Amino acid sequence: MEKVERIDSVKQYNNWIGTDTLHPLVSVINFNEIPSVQHFRRYMGVYAVFLKNIKCGDMTYGCQPYDYEDGTLVFVAPGQVYGIDSKGIATKPSGYALIFHPDLIAGTHLGKMIKEYTFFSYEVSEALHLSKKERETIIDSFEKIKVEIDQNIDKHSKTLIVSNIELFLNYCMRFYDRQFITRVNVNKDILGRFEELLNDYFKSGKAQTLGLPSVAYCAESLHLSPNYFGDLIKKETGNTALDFIQSRLIDEAKVKIFEANTSLGEIAYELGFKYQQHFTRLFKQKTGVTPNEYRNLN
Repeated sequence: MEKVERIDSVKQYNNWIGTDTLHPLVSVINFNEIPSVQHFRRYMGVYAVFLKNIKCGDMTYGCQPYDYEDGTLVFVAPGQVYGIDSKGIATKPSGYALIFHPDLIAGTHLGKMIKEYTFFSYEVSEALHLSKKERETIIDSFEKIKVEIDQNIDKHSKTLIVSNIELFLNYCMRFYDRQFITRVNVNKDILGRFEELLNDYFKSGKAQTLGLPSVAYCAESLHLSPNYFGDLIKKETGNTALDFIQSRLIDEAKVKIFEANTSLGEIAYELGFKYQQHFTRLFKQKTGVTPNEYRNLN
């Protein structure tokens, strides 16, 4: 059976990696200062951001090579399982890690906004790939957080540490926005496959057996995490993935409304609605008229 160990505190992570714990709720680790370690899959009870010093040019994203080669950032949230089992073989890590416990940000502005940083729920294959300049900014952010951790803890420590972490995450959000833009060809391909997926969903009759197509279903079918998929669609179209799906539903409905001898109940069923009134409500919300009114207008 695959070995999965738990990391529920900063101290546990520091003990595994072999570094001192200077603050009970947060740690910045420079892996270049750490000896070789054995890796294993870990259930994470803490937030973690890893800067991996790898050359991404030899790896691919879908059918495309990675476009930035100066490091990769991977984000892990509490409740996720992360890592690989090196099967007892020690390896020398390289890069940085920021580890912080949810208690550190509880009651802070960052604590209230942490779910806005949706990249904590991206898959590893959707990691952030950095340019040289971006890498410098990220390392500088790590070092600034580390400087505060190295200070004697006082009444200002938490505020300054959390503020620096929030600034760091805002830089990550900016760099992810850049990545969505620079990968326009990859994104267009995903958008095209999304449209084909919805076309097939309605033509094949899946809506009648599976119900309305969900964002989670579409993301899984495209081999993407729901958050990454939703963010990508938002960047590409200006609308949410749910809006995109609902617009496609309405387009299908408009065609079916004019099919001879087709009742609104049948149309609702064919599109995946459990109840006709839900179909009528969405149609009016999106078009300003009911299905019957639309049928009579044309």
